[in-house]
Amino acid sequence: MTDLKLLALDEEDLAVVSAHLQDALVKVEDMGFLPRVQRFALLLNRFDWDARAIANETVRRRSGLHFERVRDAKCRGIDMAQRNGVLNLLAVTFIPTDLPSGYVLLTFSGGGEVRLEVECIEAGLKDLGPAWGCAHAPRHEPGTGGTAGSDAA
Repeated sequence: MTDLKLLALDEEDLAVVSAHLQDALVKVEDMGFLPRVQRFALLLNRFDWDARAIANETVRRRSGLHFERVRDAKCRGIDMAQRNGVLNLLAVTFIPTDLPSGYVLLTFSGGGEVRLEVECIEAGLKDLGPAWGCAHAPRHEPGTGGTAGSDAA
């Protein structure tokens, strides 16, 4: 499989990014807000859903995700002191306020959330290295919105 490289400039694009990042694992220490340059960035171990669908491979890939034109970043339900804590990303969504401005929400299992106040949607996702095998594919229990059987970061 080839490395993924995506740019999101609207809600539709962001939905594509979100689909590729469903069940990505993120360490708290791998997230950061740089207010002077208005950037929020994070490193993730994303589950490669395309490899699963096309070649029945169960792999993860190290990826970088960044958001530009970020005015503010807030966390809820995430213990930022637990630097080695691992979060399971469920979705990346956009809530418009005064278009093109709004909030980008990164929703994690267990109720954690990062809310980015953005001037507009401007995000990039890029794979940073080769894939590696993982023991299990994430699976979703009906009606829970979470995952069961996910492998470690």
